[in-house]
Amino acid sequence: MKRTLFILLFLCCASLYSQNNSSFWIKSDTLNKSRRNALIISETALAGATLLALDQLWYADYPRSNFQFVNDNNQWKQMDKVGHIMSSYYIGKIGMDLLDWSGVSKKNQLVYGATAGFTFLTAVEIMDGFSEEWGFSWGDFTANAAGTSLLVGQELLWGEQRIKLKYSFHQTEFANIRPEALGENFLEQSIKDYNGQTYWLSANIWSFAKDSNFPKWLNIAFGYGAEGMLYGENLPSNNFNQNPYRQFYLSFDIDLVKIKTKSKFLQSVFSVINFIKIPAPTLEFRSKGGVKFHYLYF
Repeated sequence: MKRTLFILLFLCCASLYSQNNSSFWIKSDTLNKSRRNALIISETALAGATLLALDQLWYADYPRSNFQFVNDNNQWKQMDKVGHIMSSYYIGKIGMDLLDWSGVSKKNQLVYGATAGFTFLTAVEIMDGFSEEWGFSWGDFTANAAGTSLLVGQELLWGEQRIKLKYSFHQTEFANIRPEALGENFLEQSIKDYNGQTYWLSANIWSFAKDSNFPKWLNIAFGYGAEGMLYGENLPSNNFNQNPYRQFYLSFDIDLVKIKTKSKFLQSVFSVINFIKIPAPTLEFRSKGGVKFHYLYF
């Protein structure tokens, strides 16, 4: 449920971001105070409404407690932690881009925009800390910080995002075994079933070799996933025999925003969906041993 709300928050922000690239919105070369103020009010209201919704629709169903910590670092082969990294990265990226559209200085984009993901997700983590069911996770907190660090670090080092986080998903048999936890349909499974999720570091080749003849849109991608998980813990249950293992991937990808097009509509679409890893031939390396080639991996 919480992950669903994070996705909804992302989609709301992505909608604003797509408008940022439309013909009706042109980036301001100097500080536009009316735009900046409207953004601050809108983002504060959105974050506040989301936290309130979490409090009333999610945490209200579980007993409250004194602030407590929990160590969940060994669950789900750390797939949930990678999800936190990606959420923090993209909420911060959208925050930066919206401030850039408002003409805010680069320094303030990094201070107030790039840290939006870390700030929001830390607030959620604190709410977890006062729930008897959950607890404050240092692992989640660290993952949130890592996502923001990846964003800010690249801006400070290169002034651009040469390495982007991406996501792909395919349905698995495990969701059919435990649909109440892993999802009953494609949309739920894409959020809940870690067995079918893959997270990628997608590096733009041309950005690292700008004097080369590589296509500007061509990326090389390194992926991480895991499979065989019905429960978070690495313990066989009374009903199922778990044999989870990690997966590492090597593939090609496309940086959609580097594809040249005169269409403002396509620019907007490419900007919004660029967090999705494009299916491509892929090598899979398994921690339990073995290498598998996929003609097209989703």
